[in-house]
Amino acid sequence: MIDNANMAEEYRSIINSLNGDDEGRRTAASYMESSTAIVHGDVIASTFMPKLYDMKTHHELEHVAVMTHHILCKVVKRYLDDPSYRSIFDYDPIIRELIMLPQGYDALLPFLRLDLFLNEQTLADTFCEINADGSSGMNECREVNMSIQKSTSWQHFSQQHKTRFDELFETWIDRFIAIYQTFVNARSHPNIAICDYLGNATLAEFEVYRTYFARRGYSCSIVDVRDLHFDGHKLTDSTGHRIDALWRRCVTNDVREHWNESQDLINAVRAEAVALIGGFSGHIAHDKQLFRALRNPQTVEMFTETERSFIKQHIPYTTFLDSDHVNLSDIREQKDRWIIKPTDCYGATDVFAGCDFDSNAWNTLIDHYANKASGQSFLVQSYITPYQTLTLPPTKNCSTSHFEPYNNLVGLYIYDGRFEGVYSRLGPHPTICGQREGITAPTAWVRS
Repeated sequence: MIDNANMAEEYRSIINSLNGDDEGRRTAASYMESSTAIVHGDVIASTFMPKLYDMKTHHELEHVAVMTHHILCKVVKRYLDDPSYRSIFDYDPIIRELIMLPQGYDALLPFLRLDLFLNEQTLADTFCEINADGSSGMNECREVNMSIQKSTSWQHFSQQHKTRFDELFETWIDRFIAIYQTFVNARSHPNIAICDYLGNATLAEFEVYRTYFARRGYSCSIVDVRDLHFDGHKLTDSTGHRIDALWRRCVTNDVREHWNESQDLINAVRAEAVALIGGFSGHIAHDKQLFRALRNPQTVEMFTETERSFIKQHIPYTTFLDSDHVNLSDIREQKDRWIIKPTDCYGATDVFAGCDFDSNAWNTLIDHYANKASGQSFLVQSYITPYQTLTLPPTKNCSTSHFEPYNNLVGLYIYDGRFEGVYSRLGPHPTICGQREGITAPTAWVRS
């Protein structure tokens, strides 16, 4: 019987039978070094060992993706429609103002990446976080998938099985244009731009998407939010080129930080002069306090029994790290049960798993972050032990094929409610991210 564990074991056996497939590994490493999988100037770290998932896993992840999108759309709509409901979220006035800007098209949550911990044997999964603002990694997936396809290991495996890789570019172009066509002031052939604060941007990924838009006949530019100009009728870039549709890759908190410099964008959105694909209401899904809100009685009352059961099954206990919401003594004494996170950030900044620290260091963290001592709200969340699999850590000389256990984090890409693919990240530490020796793995679906 084919399943995830058997496929992984088969692939490792193929690599071992090829004495590590050193040539394939060197070819893959060389491909990555010249690839566009670049984040803040560096090529991302990756593994030669792919993640292999059977179609039963695809069915389960698709169910999770579609159900999550449905639930989140209910929450966003309730927030927009019901002033009394908004009080359960702790947003500052600027964030609330941005969320309430008009959107002008049908899709409430055009683009999501749901990060979860998946047990590959039982298919049980628990959420880590949800990314709606500035979700990325699609180009990493594309490049690491391509890096292994000429290797002898992959050729041997794919000759024995029906395999496919995710396509995350054409599918997004399709959804982007379809969403834009529902915009109240849609034009027949829009000029498109991808916007961010470019010092924070994944520029290499933007460039690849710009190429894909151009292949479809659309003018697409990459713009810094601060360079946009709104004259009361149309939004233009620094060259005076009109923009009809913006793919928002800037996170909401960055807009708040650059508030005065971002007013042309905000005013254009308010006037519905531009379609901001990825409206600011997506912050409701992006902010990590969402997990707490999903268990609030006012939220629970609008869900069906099926939806309530889904939330209980998948959402870890989350609350504010303050004396009004949690017993801080319990958090101190049972550090391995907890992880501390900011309500909103990216790149795993200021995320601390208790099992990573001794008691003294853990108590110091609580003193620093509890009760808004750092100046902002922090959350405490039940710690989920990640599922481990054997992988090949990055190595330059490719002289050994020693497999090591790494923790797994699975990202589900959801385009306007449709499950489109997986972002597979692994790491040797409890927090899985690039700053903690995290790596990206190729991902393939296997039918037989």
